[in-house]
Amino acid sequence: MTTDLKAQLVAQYKQILAEMLSNRPSGTRQRLATMLRKNRSFISQISNPSYATPIPARHLDIIFEVCHFSEKARRDFLNYYDQAHPGRRHGPNYQHHEAHREGLRFRRMMLYLPDLGSSEANKELDDLILETARRLSHLLQISERS
Repeated sequence: MTTDLKAQLVAQYKQILAEMLSNRPSGTRQRLATMLRKNRSFISQISNPSYATPIPARHLDIIFEVCHFSEKARRDFLNYYDQAHPGRRHGPNYQHHEAHREGLRFRRMMLYLPDLGSSEANKELDDLILETARRLSHLLQISERS
């Protein structure tokens, strides 16, 4: 694969991420940075199609979760990602979000919530619950280390 083609493919999947971030409420970039244990400038770099720096495969599941990728956007993103980085998501260094991160295991929990009648109110409730769960998880991690 030529360097130009790889750069175009990286730009394509970064463009999808940039669009997802631009369509999310304020605070999504910070939540993503927190979940990835990075700073906001890292999020700006990985979501800017002008930068050829690839997104590490280990971050993909968290990005999909925090940014609420649709199935189509996820499929399109992974299509470009896999073309740009053949085998990276399936290599020995790839870890899913549920795998160990610094000795911790994460799991997914599904909740059924009432429909509040508007997409804005529903989104606000979803974000509140996610943020509360992340904060509680962080507190539990701190108390386990003490």
